[in-house]
Amino acid sequence: MSFSLVIVGRPNVGKSTLFNRLVGRRLALVHDRPGVTRDRREGDGHLGDLAFRIIDTAGLEDSDSGTLEGRMREQTERAVADADVALMVIDARAGVTPIDEHFADLLRRGSTPIILVANKCEGNAAQAGMYEAFSLGLGEPIALSAEHGQGLNELYDALLPFGKPTDLQDDVPDQPGDEDIEVLGEDGEDVDEGPERPLQLAIVGRPNTGKSTLVNRLLGEDRVLTGPEPGVTRDAIPIDWEYKGRPVRLVDTAGLRKKAKVNDVVEKLSALDTLRAVDLAEVVVLVLDADAILDKQDLTIAARVIEEGRALIIAVNKWDVATDRKESLLQLQEKLAKSLTQVRGVPTITMSAKTGSRVPNLMDTVFKTREIWNTRVPTAALNQWLDDVTQKHPPPLSKQKRRIKLRYITQVKARPPTFILFTSRPVDLPTSYHRYLMNDLRDTFGFDGVPLRLYVRKPDNPYDPKS
Repeated sequence: MSFSLVIVGRPNVGKSTLFNRLVGRRLALVHDRPGVTRDRREGDGHLGDLAFRIIDTAGLEDSDSGTLEGRMREQTERAVADADVALMVIDARAGVTPIDEHFADLLRRGSTPIILVANKCEGNAAQAGMYEAFSLGLGEPIALSAEHGQGLNELYDALLPFGKPTDLQDDVPDQPGDEDIEVLGEDGEDVDEGPERPLQLAIVGRPNTGKSTLVNRLLGEDRVLTGPEPGVTRDAIPIDWEYKGRPVRLVDTAGLRKKAKVNDVVEKLSALDTLRAVDLAEVVVLVLDADAILDKQDLTIAARVIEEGRALIIAVNKWDVATDRKESLLQLQEKLAKSLTQVRGVPTITMSAKTGSRVPNLMDTVFKTREIWNTRVPTAALNQWLDDVTQKHPPPLSKQKRRIKLRYITQVKARPPTFILFTSRPVDLPTSYHRYLMNDLRDTFGFDGVPLRLYVRKPDNPYDPKS
């Protein structure tokens, strides 16, 4: 990226719509309600042959620093100070407001170059507001419609002095959804994508369990918004980071409440954004409150993570103020054994995101769990295991009183480890025996804490036209 670009302005002027337009995807949440965006969201923007790092910010509001709006403004001011250029966006249909004037005055005092954008200029009703924008003293405004893509040529000309398009001719942007595509080999198996591929790590949990505080502790800076109010985080915020020289894409997510309690449309959008982050993750850290261990909603979230085949780690936060640590751990182990039977040995870390106690243990566990999640077992070792396990406990007779023959087993993919067992009578193999094979497979090859897939198939018969 040749330069960094930050979008600022008061609430509901179309900053997130413009962000989505420039990154080419609907990454940021967009709604008619003011103040939907709260945290800084970053992405790779492209406009013609210009490539840049773009930051979407919360709406600027004149509030005390101790309030939520004040903390949002501080995050925005920090983003402006770090950027190479800022786009000050106003709503041309509403005209220049006193809040626009106030923050335009603040931006003029800073050292970051400002480009004034008059958004929502797709109709005649915006002409008066367009002319009013000159009064802000930020130069000639660019008439733009982020929703309809109008005025982007003028925006390109304004950004051109900050970029070097001739150096970016070979910089082909990723197409939408590229990061969602799993890389497969010719035989359909996963391809080792190398040590440089970032670890995809999502932090999830109920509201107010300390997820954002944990993210800030890991990063060593106040990168995402925190506060005592539940539900501060709305967007799933991806952050590129390095831990001991290894790349990580860390995603802070909105808290997930019970579906029956979610009536607000913005909260529904936030929940969908969180679930998408889980779907794209490799490892998911479920953050619990030490005094509210694994309630029904926590178990629902954990079940979703396992169902999607993601590696799960449980982080029990606020351990420094837990009222009864021994009882909390006992409840956690009992509920895991009772409610998450499909995954045994889920790693559990007790910690305090506020003080940093035991937080370094979390990332070491994350990388170890990811390694298990990527494990491949040679076919020879698998079939030796199959011989041993069937000798120790042979399969039962089928309903026709005939012996079920387990012919061979192979691993077809990792992430999560997935196996196919070929047998003469797959429909007759009892669930209890299937569970026995899964548990022994997990114990023998050390698949603790990650989901497994074991599919039972009948071998193809080359002489049977139906096979």
